[in-house]
Amino acid sequence: MLFEHFDDAERRGKLGHGHARVEWLETQAFDPEATPVKARAEGIERWESRGALGYLVLDRICAEVLSDRRELRLVSADAFPSGHLGFWVRRLAREGLVALLTATSPPRLAHPEGGAPLVGTNPLAIGLPDLAGEPLVVDVSMAKATYGDVLAGRARPEDVIPFGGEQAHKAFALAVGLQGLVESFVGDRSGILLLAANPDFDDFAACLRARAARRRLPGDS
Repeated sequence: MLFEHFDDAERRGKLGHGHARVEWLETQAFDPEATPVKARAEGIERWESRGALGYLVLDRICAEVLSDRRELRLVSADAFPSGHLGFWVRRLAREGLVALLTATSPPRLAHPEGGAPLVGTNPLAIGLPDLAGEPLVVDVSMAKATYGDVLAGRARPEDVIPFGGEQAHKAFALAVGLQGLVESFVGDRSGILLLAANPDFDDFAACLRARAARRRLPGDS
């Protein structure tokens, strides 16, 4: 699964989450024998990594969501690193689910006025099924350049700032909100929050593609 994830990132041009991550992972401390578990199933499902790599936590969560397709699933977990989130929501959307996923990281974004990093780059991904083809996938980090881009040599550390230039306060506000949303369920640690649901209407992606007249849309290869 790890190679599939890294290779998908490479093919989609997300090199900061591609093969450059292999060497970085070798510097991280994870338990190779750990198995994530679902600690609570009622209401918001709560998973615990138990020291497992975040990719493997999300792999287990997605597999269970697809095996038990309830009308609505809201899942939280302490999971890090989570990789490029589009990979996970695309997996769910290909099976007809609408999926929204956000993830936090160690503090890397400072306030637009400067100072020490306060929150993670906190990407947000949304997967929308298209019965006629590939899902529509939005996957956006709140940073001008991600930490992965720095690892891949595609950006400088000083580029990991809220995107938007003079409007950077908007990206920073989103990062703060997403950080608080995730930490409300996982505490003061890196984690994810996933919403997956069976849509009542599933023609949005197909209709948008028709209106876009073959223009490239988010998530297209």
